[in-house]
Amino acid sequence: MPETSLPGSPVTIANHAAVRVVTVNRPDKLNALNGATLDALLEAFEAAASDGSVRCVVLTGAGPKAFVAGADISEMNTLSPVQGRDFSQRGQRLMRAIERMPKPVIAMVNGFALGGGLELAMCCHLRIAGDNAKVGQPEINLGLVPGFGGTQRLLRLAGRAATLELCLVGAPINAQRARQLGIVNRVVAAAELEAETMKLAAQLADSAPLALRGIIDCVNVGGECGIEEGLEYETAQFGLMFSTDDMREGTGAFLERRKPAFKGS
Repeated sequence: MPETSLPGSPVTIANHAAVRVVTVNRPDKLNALNGATLDALLEAFEAAASDGSVRCVVLTGAGPKAFVAGADISEMNTLSPVQGRDFSQRGQRLMRAIERMPKPVIAMVNGFALGGGLELAMCCHLRIAGDNAKVGQPEINLGLVPGFGGTQRLLRLAGRAATLELCLVGAPINAQRARQLGIVNRVVAAAELEAETMKLAAQLADSAPLALRGIIDCVNVGGECGIEEGLEYETAQFGLMFSTDDMREGTGAFLERRKPAFKGS
């Protein structure tokens, strides 16, 4: 896959057909998130959201050791309280942008996903981890609380007991336990992680883009409101799909026993 990035950028971008791979490229720092990296990631995801040729995004970290090992502690160590709040808001702005992406985002978790790294993975729509991955929220060991949404997204993914354990104790867990808790969707052999992730990404890229967006929106809205409001929103999205060419193509292809060709219209 041809890679593109600005000189010195902490993020690289590679296109593989309709799948865009966004890579945090700071392997010497275990891909730790500093301010410049947060900004570069936000720019990359905004570009992917507006690019009609992109139907699915894969997010990963450079090298075999880490997806993202956390936020950059050397940068955080010097922050004032106001700067710390601003840093948190900077990270949360990125996480929300990914969570609200109108296209599916898959976190390809290679190695460590700790602190801000786990928070970054959790805001993606799906997570595939290598069997060597370690995930956790170790901020307690630094005298901190998670600042990029860790307490909230972990609570929604894994429940109260697991969230309190991971955040209060601060010890990482392996990929299999993360799968059991619902933090990651799939665990595969580390040697097969890229191939399996790209296989799933290609499948999503072939799916109906407007329906994918509708599903993401329904889950995001439903996760933050009561059941009645969620059902009402789902019904509205369901009806909206009947105005799309993709719905006619999908149902027509089913009746004609052929593979549909979705165009996002």
